[in-house]
Formats: sequence, structure tokens, C-alpha cells
Amino acid sequence: MDDQDYQVAFPTRGSVLDATELAAITELVDSGQTLSAGSRRTTFERRFADHVGTRHALTVTSGTVALELAIHLADLRPGDEVLTTPQTFSATIHPLLAHDVRVRFCDVDPVSLNIDPTAVEAAVNGRTAAVILVHYGGYPADMGRIVAAARRHGAVVIEDCAHALGATWHGRHPGALGDIGCFSFHNSKNITTLGEGGMLTFDRDDWVERIDRIRSNQPDVELGPARFPEPPPTPLLPWMRFSEGIYGRDYARVRRPGTNATMSEAAAAVGIVQLDRMARLTARRRHIAERLDERIGRYPQVRLHRPPPGIGHAYHLYTFFVEAGRATREHLVRELDRHGVEVQLRYFPLHLTPEWRARGHRRGECPVAERLWFDEQINLPCHPGITDTQLDYLIEAVTAALDTTLSPAGPPPTAVSVPLPDHTVTSA
Repeated sequence: MDDQDYQVAFPTRGSVLDATELAAITELVDSGQTLSAGSRRTTFERRFADHVGTRHALTVTSGTVALELAIHLADLRPGDEVLTTPQTFSATIHPLLAHDVRVRFCDVDPVSLNIDPTAVEAAVNGRTAAVILVHYGGYPADMGRIVAAARRHGAVVIEDCAHALGATWHGRHPGALGDIGCFSFHNSKNITTLGEGGMLTFDRDDWVERIDRIRSNQPDVELGPARFPEPPPTPLLPWMRFSEGIYGRDYARVRRPGTNATMSEAAAAVGIVQLDRMARLTARRRHIAERLDERIGRYPQVRLHRPPPGIGHAYHLYTFFVEAGRATREHLVRELDRHGVEVQLRYFPLHLTPEWRARGHRRGECPVAERLWFDEQINLPCHPGITDTQLDYLIEAVTAALDTTLSPAGPPPTAVSVPLPDHTVTSA
């Protein structure tokens, strides 16, 4: 089935925008104020930090850049080890390919699809410099045990919160549970800043200057004493940028060069509006998930991606598991596709991708993640743009597909031998 024929598709946008965002942009344009690094960026950062519960929040141009800079703050050295999850989008750990470190994939918890805290506790050691995790689909990881294990060895905990805006963990927000939180405001995420954008959240004051320098085209450095005995040249005019700022200090070491990762004022203005409506957007996602849970949960062969009390799921992804074998799962995917419901499988186990196989990783390394992805896992559309009519159709289509697939006779035996259509499998 062609994408345009789906009755219920995955979103072209993960959020909802309307005249309020347009008014914010119009106000900015009409104001004559700067369109870069101005007051709206500062306001967005302050309000985001207040929401998450951290001392600091700094915007960047994407969630991928946020992750890259968070990994930079971990100050990795050759021979260090980094623990991470195989069940996430590639951007979570792609920056590690540029570091001479050992990446150890810890298997996932079969209920949450998050990194298994038991696996972290078994793997963490004196060489562990960082633990990088994702709150899969908006279901927060077991941060109490993970952070405690990392603290015992001084490892930095980096949270990929790209799915987790709107989630809660025992009354606290992802992004304030480890050492560094990384958020994405990509077009597909729970709120967006005009298609791209990212945020880092943390408490450490010394990291503020380091990130601010890098995103503003200045190097991240270790300072040393000034080595120039001669007086600096006199500036042409008193306010011009030369003299003390150039000759007043020297660098002992350049940790990394700077870049331009400045979020535009227009993007920040939209982010402020989106943050205001986030609670309503999250409530809509949860309403859709509750209706799906109520119907899908009637089938004994199906297991839901439902958190325990005290954990608030953001439902960036709606996930469930078919515990009846690969042939049954594949037949169900085909039935859903035939009924006009787009199905995606997120995410292909990272340790089996070519770049990580080149680093020595192999099948069997994370058996739980492999079994769930290849045999059981399904993602259905769940986003605030789904109308009530579409939701009703989705419920009935899922019911029909489950009734057909999970009948006593079972799925046709040919289901296991026919490859899935290209558009049902994605890692984006």
C-alpha cells in the first residue's frame, strides 16, 4: 500500500501548530529585534529548565548536536568504556564512533525496552566513563538503579530524552534524572521548534561556559597563564574587540573547536508556545494509548508497553508485543497494512548495524533486544494529530487484524517466508 493510502499513518508532524505559533513569529519579525541569540532563546531556555527541574538548559540546533556535545562533556579518553542500549535511534551513540573507547551494549528490559539496570550493574566497572541511555518511546528508564551503579564508579549518565518530553519518573522529569539530558525538537517529536532544534539540561555550572562557547563558534579550552609580555595593541575604537580579550589569556589545551549551533529566535519563539501546550499534547497521546491498550489488552497473546504506578509514559511511540512467534507477528503487520494502518518497527538493534559490527559487535550479544525486535515488537501511530474518526477506525482495524491473526487456526504458514514490505520497517 502506498503511503498516501493509509487511513491512519505515522505523523508528518509529531506536534500540532496553529495561529498561536504564527503570531509569535509575526511579533518577532515586526519587533525589529535580532533573529539570532536574543531574548526569546533565553526565555525558552529558562522556562525549559524550570519545567525539567535543572539549573541550566541550553538550546542547540538539533537533538543530535545535543547528544554530540553531551558526549564531549563526558571527557572520554582512550581506553574508557561506555555502556549503552541497542534499542534506540542511531544518533544516540553515533558520536562515539569518533572516540577511541570500548562501547558495551547492555541488553534491554523486556517490559520497558529500556536499558536493563541489571545488565548495567553487571557491566559497570572502574573503566566505565559514561552510561548513555534512551527513555524508549517515552517510557522512563529505571533511573534509580542505573544512576546508583554509575555513581559507584564516577561515570557520567547521559539521558537521551528525545521521546520523553511529557514523561515523569516518580514525580520528576527525564532530563533531570542523570547528569545530562538531551532533547530533540525535530519535526517528529512531542514538541517542535519549526522542524529542528535541541536542548541540553544539567546542573553543573562549569558546563554552561563550555557548551556556550562551542555553540557560539569558540573553542572549548583549558586556560593557562598569559604568555605575551608585550602590551596589546591599542584598539581603533574603545569598544572594538581586541586588546584584553585577545592577549589577556592563553589556552593550555583546546578540547575541541567551536561550531555554530545557535537556535534561531524564530525557533525559540515557537518553542515557548509549544512548551505552553505540551500538557495538552501529552494528554492527547495518552488518551489514544489508553484506548488502544483497552482493546489490544483483551488478547492473551499480546503484551502492552505499560509502565507501573509512579511512571508517566509520554507515548512518543505506541508499542506492543505479540508473544506468539515471528510468523504471527509478521502476519499481523501485513493485516494492519492491508487495513490501512501504517506500522513501523523502531529501532533495529544497533549492535547489528554495519558501523558497530565493524567495531566487533555480533548477533547474540543482546538476545532480549534481538528477540523482541525480530519476533514480537510492533509500533502503531500515536500522535496528537490523529482525529477522533481516525482513532475509531484505528481501534476497529487493529481489532480486525488481531482477530484474523490470533484465531485458533493461526496465521498462514507462508507468513514467515515472505519479506516485509519496505515501508513497514524503519529506523527513523
